[in-house]
Amino acid sequence: MTAAQFPEGFLWGAATAAHQVEGGNVNNDHWEAEHSPHSPFAEPSGDACDSWHRWPEDLDLVAGAGLTAYRFSLEWSRIEPEEGEFSRAALDHYRRVLDGCRDRGLAPVVTLVHFTQPRWLLRDGGWTGQKTGDRLARFAEYALPVLADAEYVCTLNEPNLMAAQPVMGAMAMRGEEIRGLPRPDQGVAEALLGLHGRAMDVLRGNVRAAGMTLVGREHLAEPGGEERMREERAAFEDQFLEVARDDDFLGLQVYTAARFDGGGLVAPAPELQTLAHGMERRPQALGAAVARAAEVLPGLPLLVTENGIATADDDDRIAFTRDALTSLAGAVEGGADVRGYLHWSLLDNFEWMLGYRPTFGLVAVDRRTFARTPKPSLIWLGEVARRNGLA
Repeated sequence: MTAAQFPEGFLWGAATAAHQVEGGNVNNDHWEAEHSPHSPFAEPSGDACDSWHRWPEDLDLVAGAGLTAYRFSLEWSRIEPEEGEFSRAALDHYRRVLDGCRDRGLAPVVTLVHFTQPRWLLRDGGWTGQKTGDRLARFAEYALPVLADAEYVCTLNEPNLMAAQPVMGAMAMRGEEIRGLPRPDQGVAEALLGLHGRAMDVLRGNVRAAGMTLVGREHLAEPGGEERMREERAAFEDQFLEVARDDDFLGLQVYTAARFDGGGLVAPAPELQTLAHGMERRPQALGAAVARAAEVLPGLPLLVTENGIATADDDDRIAFTRDALTSLAGAVEGGADVRGYLHWSLLDNFEWMLGYRPTFGLVAVDRRTFARTPKPSLIWLGEVARRNGLA
């Protein structure tokens, strides 16, 4: 296999998340935070991309481009708006999205929890609450009619980032600039890993393949930073990889590198910073992060569930993605068992605390009319998918 080719059956797709594209998710914790006094969010999510109604058009864009997979998430607060009160209509909606994927020849990749939680859960302990494991297991059981027919099921989206979010939120409230991802709160990390285990107990044997997704980074040490780099990598990555060892697959979401010197995380040079949290523009981080995960977890199937760049220059998006895929092909050639690549994101969408300013999408969305306009990068990625490799 050449460096530009990928294995037979490799999935090519695009990813979204419910709160970032659906709109009107008024019953979750993020909506509450977006509208709280002194909110750290740049703006509220509002109608987002109106994908709750326009999902058939979104799937048509994915399939029409020649891609073969689509990742979406379930919004827990729609399916269980009050504790123990389940919405069959909401579950049926997600079943229609899954069936819409299959009808278009797209492999559905479904995320059980993508950051958000119902308000009622937040008010009774949130992710670290004593009853949350039972509640998540119950939610997973109720969602099995959707999850059972997914190609891959992701339990928790980026629990290593979720555990860092309380730290980031405190920094934002203090007015501190966020440059890179801080070390996770260890108590939250342990709680989330426990929740992943509870979800896996429900999913094993009932779905085709289940696992978590993690933020993957290329960890780099400047002179004198080797020990600090190892410490940070152990906290941010290694403890999560260890728990994933017995899963069916691991999803990796790679955007950048993390550099360390003796004092900690080093901010990238201004000319290398992207629109999202000043992340370093480093496409080769994808191959490096995947190769290390394959080294730590030999034989475990890997799926790139997110990779992309926040840029207003679509030519740069194509160049970045080409370089990232070149590095990914190198990792595959080196022995990593990678099953697919899902670009973040299909749409220019709501990017959490940063609002709508960062544009990761393969498709532009008019903020007033919701009209979708495919970018050249979508066409380009579809051509890569049809060739199953780079020209």
